[in-house]
Amino acid sequence: MEITYATSSGLDMSAAAATAGRQVRVIPLQHPSTSSPSPAARPPPLLSSFRSKLKRMTATDWLELLVPCSRWIRSYRWRDYLQSDLMSGITVGVMLVPQAMSYAKLAGLHPIYGLYSGFVPVFVYAVFGSSRQLAIGPVALVSLLVSNVLGSIVDSSEELYTELAILLALMVGILECIMGLLRLGWLIRFISHSVISGFTTSSAIVIALSQAKYFLGYSVVRSSKIVPLVRSIISGASKFSWPPFVMGSIMLAILLIMKHLGKSSKNWRFLRAAGPLTAVVCGTAVVKIFHPSSISVVGDIPQGLPKFSVPREFGHLKSLIPTALLITGVAILESVGIAKALAAKNGYELDSNQELFGLGVANICGSFFSVYPTTGSFSRSAVNNESGAKTGLSGIITGIIMGCALMFMTPLFREIPQCTLAAIVISAVMGLVDYDEAMFLWRVDKKDFLLWTITSVTTLFLGIEVGVLVGVGFSLAFVIHESANPHVAILGRLPGTTIYRNVQQYPESYTYNGIVIVRIDAPIYFANISYIKDKLREYELDVSGDTKRGPEVERNYFIIIEMAPVTYIDSSAVQAFKDLYQECKSRDIQIVIANPNHDVLPTLARAGLVDLIGKEWYFVRVHDAVQVCLQHVQNLTESSSTPKSSSGDSVTPRRQSSFLQRLHRLQSGEDSPSTEPLLSHGEV
Repeated sequence: MEITYATSSGLDMSAAAATAGRQVRVIPLQHPSTSSPSPAARPPPLLSSFRSKLKRMTATDWLELLVPCSRWIRSYRWRDYLQSDLMSGITVGVMLVPQAMSYAKLAGLHPIYGLYSGFVPVFVYAVFGSSRQLAIGPVALVSLLVSNVLGSIVDSSEELYTELAILLALMVGILECIMGLLRLGWLIRFISHSVISGFTTSSAIVIALSQAKYFLGYSVVRSSKIVPLVRSIISGASKFSWPPFVMGSIMLAILLIMKHLGKSSKNWRFLRAAGPLTAVVCGTAVVKIFHPSSISVVGDIPQGLPKFSVPREFGHLKSLIPTALLITGVAILESVGIAKALAAKNGYELDSNQELFGLGVANICGSFFSVYPTTGSFSRSAVNNESGAKTGLSGIITGIIMGCALMFMTPLFREIPQCTLAAIVISAVMGLVDYDEAMFLWRVDKKDFLLWTITSVTTLFLGIEVGVLVGVGFSLAFVIHESANPHVAILGRLPGTTIYRNVQQYPESYTYNGIVIVRIDAPIYFANISYIKDKLREYELDVSGDTKRGPEVERNYFIIIEMAPVTYIDSSAVQAFKDLYQECKSRDIQIVIANPNHDVLPTLARAGLVDLIGKEWYFVRVHDAVQVCLQHVQNLTESSSTPKSSSGDSVTPRRQSSFLQRLHRLQSGEDSPSTEPLLSHGEV
């Protein structure tokens, strides 16, 4: 019986397989044409694609692109949404007034700048932001960064300190707008969640310790490192004062109890948002009644809305660039993360790049009204969502509350105790201490736990800037290591099937003598091609194993490379494959390609690798490649054994030739030994 099998080149190899006793059916692989595509088939350039997209945009699309708030305004359901937006806006506004003053103190600024930062950016973001539940304004982490950096440049009591904080808001806004316009939001994906968790955990501890001075009654050194803070706290213990410590502890207990009750029951949800206001009212009442001299208060706060002014002190621009980059990264991580989670929870899509642009415009506009850097808040956004916010109107209501506070209520803020504002900051950052995440990472992935630990320790002992850089550096190092050392598996055939899987994952699978089947589970490029070549050489020499079948041979003749997971291959990898082919050829080993990706195959064809290896050695399925290679191993091993005379000499004058030479003769039909079927029909 003649055996025929179709290959990608369309060559008839029936002569090579005619003696095996059965047919091997192979699915033809469609090779791409290496000739230049016609103009009609050539894909449109990027500029043409952009132009066509612009032409398809309607007036409504333009309006939604330039003014994202038009999306929810056009579909606003007044009866369903208005009450929820009003309640959530008022709730967040009541929560933001004391928090804004607290975070401004943390940043080393006068409390009025916190109120300004909770007023102007809120309105701007409601127009240009894409999230409907995100509550923006001053936050603890950014405030600490501002304090840490500016404190090393100038004393917080000087006017220059405030001017630099406002200039920083302008720089952060410009960076965020640039990232949004250039659609660079994907860069944040390289910072792993374990880095973010470790960074925020240590930052929360540093923030809490930095507020200890308001509890203890004496000054503590300003630092983002835990050692100087602890040393300063211990060294000043002789100046300890009981009244602010008692009041601060009581206010902190009130805040934590109200937060816990607000989270534990829906009926008590309002307590979570009312906690800061309750602490402020109680603390102010105590000061009004008892007038304790040892408890410091906020003091006079200017009344009225912020005035327009252009940021100044551009001479310090260069020295603030690293800090602006750091604050931008932290702000994006904090804001876009919670915005995406809330968008998914409320059933609408969020454009990260539009979100960056909205945050940038809010900071740029805010900088002209004495605002320091702002971003989305975890706690206030959660309260906003839990209170039923449906659209950006809730943010506008919050802004109105802040405006009313600035215009009419600032005289009431004069007697707010400093320890009460510190308690508000500490209660807010306690939720950022994420030890549960560390325990989860320890159970799931020790590598991510190591990354969390490294980021946490470096942030605590070396400072926030160093902690971020080290965490991101290690995160990228892990990514590069994984990319440069991809998973390469030896495949075996599952019994009773034509499916080939990793032999380590499926021990019951079996391989064939003389054939190595390898799967590369990653794109192939200059950084990992050396590792892949080393792995292929290692597997090429591996002839051990008790689960091998087929003809008994002492070495491997074929390396079948399963390339379905390979989505990309670059020029360096192609050249390396050419070198590998020549190496294998010198050792009488044939490389076979199975199931190449539709993006990879044209690259191989253009590079000449298809013609070099031979179109007949490219297959659609691994099983097709295995069957053809098995036939050749059977035929070639039998053709290598020649009859002997009684004296032991060969009866033919032909000397022993190489494997590839015999393979070529078999393909040409010069050798045609008589053989039996290699596999039973049930195994095909």
